[in-house]
Amino acid sequence: MKERPVQYFNKEYVERCRDLTPDQILQFLEDFRMLYSESQEKCQLISMKIEPSLLRAFKTKCKLLDVPYQKQIKKLMKEWLQ
Repeated sequence: MKERPVQYFNKEYVERCRDLTPDQILQFLEDFRMLYSESQEKCQLISMKIEPSLLRAFKTKCKLLDVPYQKQIKKLMKEWLQ
């Protein structure tokens, strides 16, 4: 079984959470659901044809920003769909 980290909350955070409106709580729950529902789905391998110069430039920029390039592609796809 995968170990999960334990979260500790300070008093200020707990007090702030008590002041949340129902809409804010709903938004949090929806964001949480979206975050974890995506991770449960298996990834599908795809194949794409991209100009070598474009791929090199993309990988170089990702490396400079210390971001895995495939992760950045997925992020861009998700942002485009929203």
